[in-house]
Amino acid sequence: MQWLYLILAIIAEISGTTSMKLSAGFSKPLPSAMIFVFYGLSLTFLTLALRTMPIGFAYAIWSAVGTALITTIGVLWFGEGINTLKVVSLVLVIAGIAGLHFSQESMK
Repeated sequence: MQWLYLILAIIAEISGTTSMKLSAGFSKPLPSAMIFVFYGLSLTFLTLALRTMPIGFAYAIWSAVGTALITTIGVLWFGEGINTLKVVSLVLVIAGIAGLHFSQESMK
């Protein structure tokens, strides 16, 4: 169940961050309000996932997967640029998550 909570936390976080962009600096009421709704949901689900997951591992996944998906949304939906450094940086973030995961496994 903790993985479902973590996935829901990531989806809500991505939705909240996308709402930030859509709010145009809080000038659009609905996306502005949705920022708080989605981030509230995200933190709620993350807290539920942390009942049984190690905090460092869960937070790394939450933030890194969110970052990777928001970068993808920025490129595909908002027309933001992509370059080699951005791709390499995202790969390094993913490698860091894998390292955290395997370090947890070796401690068992």
